[in-house]
Amino acid sequence: MLGSKNKSCHGSAATTTPLLLGDREEVEDAQHEEWWKRILDMDEAKHQLLFSLPMIVTNLLYYLITLVSVMLVGHLGDLQLAGSTLANSWFSVTGVSLMVGLSGALETLCGQGFGAKEYQMLGIYLQSSCIISFVFSIIISIIWFYTQHILVLLHQSQDIAKTAALYMKFFFPGLFAYGFLQNILRFLQTQSVVTPLVILSAIPLLIHIGIAYVLVEKTGLGFVGAPISASISLWIAIVLLALYVIYGKNFKLTWEGFSTQSFHYVLPTLKLALPSAAMVWYETLTNSTFSLLHLLKSKLLFNRKNAKLLRFQFLENLVFL
Repeated sequence: MLGSKNKSCHGSAATTTPLLLGDREEVEDAQHEEWWKRILDMDEAKHQLLFSLPMIVTNLLYYLITLVSVMLVGHLGDLQLAGSTLANSWFSVTGVSLMVGLSGALETLCGQGFGAKEYQMLGIYLQSSCIISFVFSIIISIIWFYTQHILVLLHQSQDIAKTAALYMKFFFPGLFAYGFLQNILRFLQTQSVVTPLVILSAIPLLIHIGIAYVLVEKTGLGFVGAPISASISLWIAIVLLALYVIYGKNFKLTWEGFSTQSFHYVLPTLKLALPSAAMVWYETLTNSTFSLLHLLKSKLLFNRKNAKLLRFQFLENLVFL
């Protein structure tokens, strides 16, 4: 009797102990899993990644338009490479940063309008922001007109300053296109329309490769063919985005056509656009122009070593953007 009882006791202990250990391990695994869930929400992270990745690719493809032009000009000589690279750096500081910053007001205004289901206001805000970008493009164009004098004042050599100024002279139309481009991108982004933008940005880039090659290599334009081709390609991008918005079924509520009502919202939009432009411009100035300032002070000679420095400086701006 006692032996049988002892065997039953030992048998029950042997059978219950692994169950207790298994339950304990399951509890620890559950606690470990909950701890990670509190820190990182995988579903939200996946959603953010799927939303941000197309925008990163889109902006990269648009920026490659100017990069392709510089790459083709680089085959013409070190002076042309130095001038085009300096011109693109000047464009990044005075053009890209300000246009991106000015369009930042749409992230707030269009986001609020879309959340409040005031869909018709998104088109009004877009038009008012385009008006602001147009006015600032005129102001920046006036500054670009004196590019050579400004660069010489910053102790750049006459040859490089003159070459950079020539590049900027033929890039004026591209500045207006880039401003409108950023506004339309913000307009679409606030409606969670990002994936189609990858295709709409890849098409102008592919077209630009052909246009830039023909204008730079096959015509008598040479150096000036690079900024002309970049301006043409940016305007092609604007046409594609405009057609997508006007004829897209998803934008019947947010785009109701051009309206004079947009002029009444210029000042409210400007109040948000100016601080945004100031922040983006300052960030660009402090992060992506250190090598540019070094370039301006160094009075580069035209040799292969300095050409490599110019390429590195341009790629640094690309990584920042």
